[in-house]
Amino acid sequence: MAETMSPQDEDSPETIAARLRELFREEAYELIVELESAVLAIEKSPNDKEQIGRIFRAMHTIKGSGAACGLTDVAAFTHEIETFYDHVRKGNVSLNREIIDLTLAARDQVKAMFDKCYCEGAVDEEKGQAVIASFKKIISSGKAARKDESPYRGAPQPPRGARPVPEDEHTFRIRFHPSPAMTAGGTDPADLINELQELGTCAVVAKMDALSSPTGAPGWEVLLVTRWGIDAIQDVFIFVKDQCDLEIEAMGEGNSSEVKTAESEPSAPDTTPGVQREGGPVIADEAKPAPVMTRQGPESPSGTLHAETLSSIRVATGKLDILADLVGELVTIQTRLSQTALSRGIPEFLSISEDMERLTGTLREEAMSIRMMPIGTAFGRFKRLVRDLARDLGKEVELVTEGGETELDKTILERLGDPLVHLIRNSIDHGIESPEARVRSGKPAIGRVVLSAMQEGAHVLIQITDDGEGFDLKAIRAKGTERGLIREGVPLSDRELLSLIFMPGFSTAKTVTNVSGRGVGLDVVKRAVDALGGTIHLQNSGGGGTAIVLKMPLTLAIIDGLLIKVGGERYVFPLSFVEEIVEQRSSLVRSNGGRRLLDVRGELVPFIPLREQFGIGGAVPGIAQVVIVRIDDRRVGFVVDRVVGDHQTVIKNIGGLYRDAEGVSGATILGDGEVALILDVPKLILLADPEEKALCSGAVATTGEYGRSGDAESSGRGYL
Repeated sequence: MAETMSPQDEDSPETIAARLRELFREEAYELIVELESAVLAIEKSPNDKEQIGRIFRAMHTIKGSGAACGLTDVAAFTHEIETFYDHVRKGNVSLNREIIDLTLAARDQVKAMFDKCYCEGAVDEEKGQAVIASFKKIISSGKAARKDESPYRGAPQPPRGARPVPEDEHTFRIRFHPSPAMTAGGTDPADLINELQELGTCAVVAKMDALSSPTGAPGWEVLLVTRWGIDAIQDVFIFVKDQCDLEIEAMGEGNSSEVKTAESEPSAPDTTPGVQREGGPVIADEAKPAPVMTRQGPESPSGTLHAETLSSIRVATGKLDILADLVGELVTIQTRLSQTALSRGIPEFLSISEDMERLTGTLREEAMSIRMMPIGTAFGRFKRLVRDLARDLGKEVELVTEGGETELDKTILERLGDPLVHLIRNSIDHGIESPEARVRSGKPAIGRVVLSAMQEGAHVLIQITDDGEGFDLKAIRAKGTERGLIREGVPLSDRELLSLIFMPGFSTAKTVTNVSGRGVGLDVVKRAVDALGGTIHLQNSGGGGTAIVLKMPLTLAIIDGLLIKVGGERYVFPLSFVEEIVEQRSSLVRSNGGRRLLDVRGELVPFIPLREQFGIGGAVPGIAQVVIVRIDDRRVGFVVDRVVGDHQTVIKNIGGLYRDAEGVSGATILGDGEVALILDVPKLILLADPEEKALCSGAVATTGEYGRSGDAESSGRGYL
């Protein structure tokens, strides 16, 4: 008998912590990205207080949320780093390369802790302890001017000689009593008070009478003069608001005079045990003006908090996948409905069908847009890669990103990560020269890698450009000849030679390193890009750098297609390839060296009869139609019997038995329930010319999934 969870088990601390950890999962990794971004930004401007604040806030948020979720190891580790960066914020420590490296190592350690929690990864505890020890050593070596002073020993005081409160500042009285759960979770009240000090001028007093309370912990009372509103104060306590008794009072006009400096009006000596006074103000318990008060804490009624309208929510990727599948099925049903309405010819039925088609189209576009993400979210991870790799290779490299707002399907974006890593590593290792070599050739000592993205119709172009020395075509030819990949003496264009680098095990590196030389990388990139329905294209400027262009579809789920008929079979062209449709007339057909060409407004376009390509018999129509497609910079025609029209194509996997079927990338279900094959246009072009295929016997990549390019795109071989 299956065990059921009782209500008591559902409300147990362990179950609640597990739920919180799952809710925190996505935010945790976003904070890791934010932390790394801030560290890399501050490396270029060590005195940037905004970036220092980003690092501090990221660590503080990880610590607080980790403690709330029961990740005590994460909270303890980040507390040490947060403490160090508090010294940095106060100007006690100056940032340098050593500290930047240590912070990045700390970031890696925190990520490993998250991976252990969420992905069953491993954590090197000794490495974490060494990082903390290094931070503490920097502080104790005299780089820190003074140690942290905990509010338990002496409360932070407002700056001496503080000016009077101007009209645009506000005064707040904050009272809070921490619970044992808050301190046990790793949150130090001193950190909260330090954050309040960042908002303005503070006067702090410890309420020692609270020691006799059931919690046994002191309370704190803070008088804060700030330009910020009450929301900023509440944000300080956002992660512990349920673990402390909190009151925030907005003081009325005329009460700001309670904050005075030591020089303007010395206060009476403080006789409270355990609290040190050095000329700071003492806040009298009985001085309580009529306040506007907000109260948060375990005992506060829920009605005192105002609900905020959320502008966004987090949705699991699995739910988006289900939504995309359901929309795909709905598109199929809508197609059947439209086809049935046309066959019946009932006006009311046709009107309903048209409305359904319009609504389904809108739903499809909105559902697909939910899966779209800015490509800049993936670009951020490469800054660290470039920094570390350039350092290991003894080079100086600057990464520039452009077009980060361009959107791409989340699935494609995630699966493009590794191919882009390979390409960037290749640019830095093989393309960018050493600083000395660059200076000798008249280039700046710092190399430049540009990662850019832009949308082009139904595709996104991602380009990796470097200003290095480019590919050595002579070395590539020699290596290709040595391996028997090309025939001796056969003339090849530059693009045909460059196609060889996508061969498995192909490398021109003279030595094997931990970065390159084994020939592993670009063939993997080619297969990954092909599997996503994309193409890859190389441009070599010979001494002036290299450009690698990836052309990726916006989405893999639903595409716009062109439905055509050949014999008794129906096929779908991806509409993103189609440029125009013309009639095939005998007067327009030309022949050149055995190749069939069609005269399209004065331009000779090679064409492929699909009947011959697929071996389809039967009567040939009197006037056929030619679908003109564009691949890269070339136009090719496909002769079909009839063009049926546009078709919203829901892509279906054709299964493992048909994976080796050449010229087909997938299938879709039509409105009448029949199946139509989706054509792999680049592969069909390559198959139509066996001589071109044999030119480079081993350099032709196989295809078989939607949109795979074959070697026609990557090598630039002639068609037909």
